Amino acid sequence: MKKTLCLLVFCIIFPALWAQQRADALVEYRNGNYQEAARICRAEIAANPNNLESHVVLCWSLLGLGNYEECRNYALAGRNISRYDPRIIEALGEAYYFQGRNSEALQNFQEYVNLAPQGSRINTVYYYIGEIFIRQGHFRRADIALSTAVYYMPRNAEWWGRLAYARENAGEIQEAIIAYEQALTLNAGLEDARRGLDRARARLAR
Repeated sequence: MKKTLCLLVFCIIFPALWAQQRADALVEYRNGNYQEAARICRAEIAANPNNLESHVVLCWSLLGLGNYEECRNYALAGRNISRYDPRIIEALGEAYYFQGRNSEALQNFQEYVNLAPQGSRINTVYYYIGEIFIRQGHFRRADIALSTAVYYMPRNAEWWGRLAYARENAGEIQEAIIAYEQALTLNAGLEDARRGLDRARARLAR
């Protein structure tokens, strides 16, 4: 009877303690303690290499730390555990984005859009897609992506400024002026937007 009771207590308490450890990593991440979150997740993965949730939080933490190559490696490992987990795919896209690997980043971001069209990172994904198209000189495509980004986050002044820049370079000057003005309405201190607005107005006056 005593052994049965001890076993029952172990079965109840140990999973609860393990779950708390997992939760701690997410709490640390949300509090901006990326190093500690990463440490907890690495320990969890060492104990269980197939722990998908630990891979996800670790990737987020590594992105926060700017450790893009390590994030890429763990995201690829996470994708082997769950091929279509949108969180892993989005994190992999970000790792590639910050490494300047535009084609791989775009592929993963587009896959995220297909898998999670209402996902929690959809606004940021469209922003990154727009930035990739700007890097590649595809300004009309950038316009579409960044227009979608500001649809989801209409009060993001920096994104409105980047949308305006894409429109300016696509030759859509009047639309660029509207976007620059919106950016400055939200944040009058955006010097890039102020200069862009002056450029666009000068071009329109020619």
